[in-house]
Amino acid sequence: MVENSGLELLITVVVGADDDRSARDACRGLLRRVGGRIVESGDCSDEEPGCWSVTIGRSAGEPGESPGPAALARAVRNFLRELGPGYTGLRVACEPPTAWTVLDEPELLADLVAGGERVLVEAWAGSVLPGAGFGPAADDPDEPAPEPEPVLDALDEHGRPRPRLELLVDVVTERKSGAEWPARALASRLSRTSTIVDWTERPPMVRIVLDLGPALGEPADIVRDAVRVLGGGGWSRLQVRERSANSRWSAAPTPPSGIAAVELSAVVPVPGAAERQPAG
Repeated sequence: MVENSGLELLITVVVGADDDRSARDACRGLLRRVGGRIVESGDCSDEEPGCWSVTIGRSAGEPGESPGPAALARAVRNFLRELGPGYTGLRVACEPPTAWTVLDEPELLADLVAGGERVLVEAWAGSVLPGAGFGPAADDPDEPAPEPEPVLDALDEHGRPRPRLELLVDVVTERKSGAEWPARALASRLSRTSTIVDWTERPPMVRIVLDLGPALGEPADIVRDAVRVLGGGGWSRLQVRERSANSRWSAAPTPPSGIAAVELSAVVPVPGAAERQPAG
């Protein structure tokens, strides 16, 4: 694996599994084979019953290589060659800043992941959060997956609504799907549960808004902790109001691709107010 290339690979596996631990365990062999780290895992049974998705991230390409269409497509094809001769005939699509291919042939999937439904391989130009030092911790493939954290109730022990953490991400891309993965990758650093509740095209960017669920503490403390987890400099001064707090980070200048801005908010819901529904 080549570091600091400016190109990143995401390998997303949809696998039949009972829970997060078994989904991650099913991907251990693939993780040993291709390297990298697990950057996200989640239940996708609302789309396909009994399925979980696990996303592995790693760098790709050569140092200093221009992240143009040819380099993006080549990064995907080179990865397929690493898997073996049976994988090299797949069609690779390219729409900068990404190139991708989908593997959904059962006989090939069986060699990669037991119980695998399909594998999406994507090459991306640019880092997840330029200049902010963000990077998910690497998973040791020989260590068991951690126990899932208990789900926090929306109401505290006195029946009052807990503050909810919200993440807004502006991504320079032409496609909604091009904004979803970096937004979800950031969300996975802050919460084991995240839901996209809104998205908006704001050329040349797409804005993704995620609800990360209820959190413990006061809104200001929740936002401070989230900023500390994401790391990096350039965050705005914390803005605190009666029922909310927020802080924002933005890239300067705006990058040609990738994350351009991030905003973290913690808001205490008004009792009786309807929850925001997932965006379609």
